[in-house]
Amino acid sequence: VQLQAFGGGLVQPGESLTLSCAASGSIFGIDDMGWYRQAPGRQRESVASITKNGSRNYTDSVKGRFTISRDNAKNTVSLRMNNLTPEDTAVYYCNADIRFLRGATIRRSAYWGPGTQVTVSS
Repeated sequence: VQLQAFGGGLVQPGESLTLSCAASGSIFGIDDMGWYRQAPGRQRESVASITKNGSRNYTDSVKGRFTISRDNAKNTVSLRMNNLTPEDTAVYYCNADIRFLRGATIRRSAYWGPGTQVTVSS
């Protein structure tokens, strides 16, 4: 099982960016999915999360600007980021709580995707 993230880059303040993350492998099911970020010198923080039923949570600083969504059929999660500010600059990581097959057993573990850099600068 692995997660692969796409969509980081350099944008100007006020612009938008969409991050996507796809899970692949012997997946039986995916529960919560989410995005975290880590800015230089700061701890990793949760940005947004979404349950398999579509319930969403956001950290206060992104409410009204970011939207998390998922496609359960494709095992993907996306983060649409609008009105970006320099304070959003960070490495963004996707996370998923995955149930997977190992032999004849269903196991569960949290997986992290590789970080993708988002830089907001004029």
